[in-house]
Amino acid sequence: MRRRSPLLLAVCAVLAAGVLAGCGDDQKAVSDERNPEQVMDLAKTTLDETSGVNVSLKTTDLPPGVTGVKEATGVGIHPPAFEGSLTVVLSGTDFNVPVIAVDDTVYAQIPLTPGWSDVDPAEYGAPDPARLMSPDAGFSALLPATEDLEEGESVRGGEDNKEVLTEFTGTVPDDAVKNILPGAEGDFDATYTITADGELREAVLTGVFYPNTESMTYTIGFEDYGTEKKIAAP
Repeated sequence: MRRRSPLLLAVCAVLAAGVLAGCGDDQKAVSDERNPEQVMDLAKTTLDETSGVNVSLKTTDLPPGVTGVKEATGVGIHPPAFEGSLTVVLSGTDFNVPVIAVDDTVYAQIPLTPGWSDVDPAEYGAPDPARLMSPDAGFSALLPATEDLEEGESVRGGEDNKEVLTEFTGTVPDDAVKNILPGAEGDFDATYTITADGELREAVLTGVFYPNTESMTYTIGFEDYGTEKKIAAP
């Protein structure tokens, strides 16, 4: 039998200990020392206080015949401003619309129209994108408004599975969701994924977003907290 040297065994033991330490319980779940309501408050504060974040929004079940937002990607910053693009459905056709929202004005590059135009996003079934970063009426305001909160499982995720992510579910009343899409009706089922540091990474909202339509789901993602970007009118 081949014998391993004591030095080799010692090195292997040290390496194994390091691997186990990296995969162990060195990072606690956000809920380890907080109840669900406290987690929502932390996640709201974290989102409100970041300089900026990459935001994505997507649905695969926009009701037929609806003029609305199918997809959005961009950067939201504080004070509230947004730069990115929206995929808007008009008369059953998808249009990609670059947008800049700053200082209570929304600018868009309308299809078949040269340059930038001031627009009312409500005409396209969309909110003011900058408003989505508002502490009082944006995505973060949904968190403390969520009722019947329940904690789900904590799992490893993120880059190289280095993060501990915890799910929370609850119900959001329509008066809170109306701040995001004015046509919202009834209660909405919500699922939030939050990191150990209190960063909201994903919000999944299901309910009636547009009047006289069936329930649908929007998935909103938040990445790269601390993003720095200057957003100005075009």
